[in-house]
Amino acid sequence: MGGTFDPVHIGHLACAEQAREAFGLDAVVFIPAGMPAFKLKRHVTSAEQRLRMCQLAVESNPAFDVSRIEIDRPGVTYTADTLRQLRAHYPKNVSLYFITGADAVCSILKWRESAAIADLADLIAVTRPGYVFTEEQRATIEQAGNFRIHLLETTGLAVSSSDLRARVAAGKSIRYLTMQRVLDYIHEHRLYVSGAHDKEAVQR
Repeated sequence: MGGTFDPVHIGHLACAEQAREAFGLDAVVFIPAGMPAFKLKRHVTSAEQRLRMCQLAVESNPAFDVSRIEIDRPGVTYTADTLRQLRAHYPKNVSLYFITGADAVCSILKWRESAAIADLADLIAVTRPGYVFTEEQRATIEQAGNFRIHLLETTGLAVSSSDLRARVAAGKSIRYLTMQRVLDYIHEHRLYVSGAHDKEAVQR
C-alpha cells in the first residue's frame, strides 16, 4: 500500500485492514513515497518523518509492516520500480496486490510503465465516499492494459491527509483522526503548524 502518508491516518489503516481481511492477505506493507511524482511542486514533509509516523501507526498490528524502499531509492518515485523491487525480494509463490484508490485506478493507464505494473501485481481498487467505480470502467481498463482489478468497498471514512494538515495549521484538534502515537509525534515535532498558530501547541 503506497502513498505519501502526510500524515498517515485512520482511513489508511482501516482500508489496509479491510483489504487484508477481504483478500486473505498475509500482510500489508505500507510504503511511504520518497519523491512522489505527482507532488513535485508541493511541499511534502520529510521522508524520514513520514516513515516514522507510519511505523508508529502500525506497530500494534502484527499483520502490518512499513518499508523504506521508496525513500532509499534515489530520484522520483514510480510504482513500477517499487513493484519490481518487491517482486525480486519475495519468492515466486508470493502474490502481490497493490492497494490504491479507485480514482487512481481510473488513470493508471497513463502511469509510467503501466504495462509493467499489470504484469507485477493485482490491483485492489478501494472505493472512497462519494466515488463510483463501475464494472464497465473496470472491464475497460483490464482490457486496455491487461490488469487484474479487484473492487473493495470500505467503510466510509471521509478522512484525508490534507484535511488533517489544514486542521493542525488552524489550531484544531485531530484527535481520533489518526493514531495517538502519530498525534504525539506531530505534536512533538510541530509538524503542519504555521502562521498564527506557530507559537501554539498542536491541539490534541
